[in-house]
Amino acid sequence: MQTDESKSAGNDSNSDKAPKVTGIGGIFFFMDNPKETKDWYARNLGIEINDWGTAGFESRDLDNPEVVHNLQWAPFKRGSDYFSPSEKDFMINYRVQNIEALVDQLRNNGVTILDEITTYDYGKFIHIMDSEGNKIELWEPS
Repeated sequence: MQTDESKSAGNDSNSDKAPKVTGIGGIFFFMDNPKETKDWYARNLGIEINDWGTAGFESRDLDNPEVVHNLQWAPFKRGSDYFSPSEKDFMINYRVQNIEALVDQLRNNGVTILDEITTYDYGKFIHIMDSEGNKIELWEPS
């Protein structure tokens, strides 16, 4: 059992800044008719589509309840090159911490890195390929 004293010594996962995945940031998938699909999900399951054409799902961090995480859900038009070079019908966005160190670790492990880290107001992104040919989006929130 972890005591308050061991937590303050830096042994809890909150102070751990090791390069790693911390959650799911998004689920993206191909559809033949994304607008119809979004309408179906809104009408039948109550999923609200935002101005970016995605749905956002918020959750709280159990260890830090003041921290709100956001998962984006979005159907893409089949044939979009956003998932390229993957030929799969989906892409997962993983929320990560310490993205620069993670990318260094991935390079050292021989992982295919598709682009460079790109920074936006809402975080840093990079794309990689897994061993099965799935494109993965890594996102470190701001």
